[in-house]
Amino acid sequence: MADTRRWYWLGGVFLLCAFFWLLHPILTPFLVALLLAYLFDPLVDRLEKAGLSRTWGVIAVFALFTLIFTALLLVLVPMLAKQLFRLYELTPQMLDWLQHSALPWAQSKFGLSDGFWKFDKLKAAISEHMGQTTDIVGVVLSQATASGLALIALLANLVLIPVVMFYLLRDWDLMMAKIRGLLPRDREARVMTLAGECHEVLGAFVRGQFLVMVALGVIYAAGLMLIGLELGLLIGLIAGLAAIVPYMGFVIGIGAALVAGLFQFGGDLYPMVGIVAVFMVGQALEGMVLTPLLVGDRIGLHPVAVIFAILAGGELFGFTGVLLALPVAAVIMVLVRHVHDLYKDSDMYSGVDEPEL
Repeated sequence: MADTRRWYWLGGVFLLCAFFWLLHPILTPFLVALLLAYLFDPLVDRLEKAGLSRTWGVIAVFALFTLIFTALLLVLVPMLAKQLFRLYELTPQMLDWLQHSALPWAQSKFGLSDGFWKFDKLKAAISEHMGQTTDIVGVVLSQATASGLALIALLANLVLIPVVMFYLLRDWDLMMAKIRGLLPRDREARVMTLAGECHEVLGAFVRGQFLVMVALGVIYAAGLMLIGLELGLLIGLIAGLAAIVPYMGFVIGIGAALVAGLFQFGGDLYPMVGIVAVFMVGQALEGMVLTPLLVGDRIGLHPVAVIFAILAGGELFGFTGVLLALPVAAVIMVLVRHVHDLYKDSDMYSGVDEPEL
């Protein structure tokens, strides 16, 4: 009987993996909606405790989410678009600066051979491409016309996400209760213990790390813009997004900001010191305030495991795999921790039952 149940479980896991493998091209909006519902469920629960019904709590959260999203769309997106276009314009000048200033300096300092890095072909290709695509709006419209079905699918997904999120949020507690009711009675306590640990890890990482990323993005972007860096908003937000892996946002952000600052300010010392100070302050706040307050020490996901999970998920399932990577990695980590504890308590580890030679 035990062997039969084990085969049932293995078959269920196999069918679940096959389901995700076959349907992953259409799962993205559902996974995004599931992630958003998971993020906002505690807020809806608090509104329920305050006296609102579940439906009105979901409506209130939707109104707040729509307000924030609209504000970002009206304020942040035009600023980012302007900086992206500015970066597009500055790229040939940056290549000229690298070729005629930065690389000759590196060559004289480190004794490198002449022409150790060829920029002529790269610069010519970029300049030619820019000459052919001066009208950005025209390029976007032509691509949209050429791939009309893809554009329609994208718009359908964008409409589908809030609809699915609404119903998931409204029925979240009911769905969790029904799933719990389907658990084998003799395994319910252990499964709920594992689920509670997974929820703790996921909650700490998904909610906490997301808030840390947003806070760091705001700190870096605001600091760089106060210094006067032209691409400060773009670099700050990229550094905040890269903070999903500890220290990666700091390394990418300060590297990109120093290169942009060196190109913009030349040899002026004070702006460069200001750039370094912005990232040092952000790193100090992350280590001493943001991460302990918002994430805590219960994540247990090593930075290398985070990088591997994201790359493996993207390779296996594309963008859907990226969305699933960290939750699956967190669940696997909890299971591995319990298997490790069972092994340490087993006779195999202690060697009690092994015959003496």
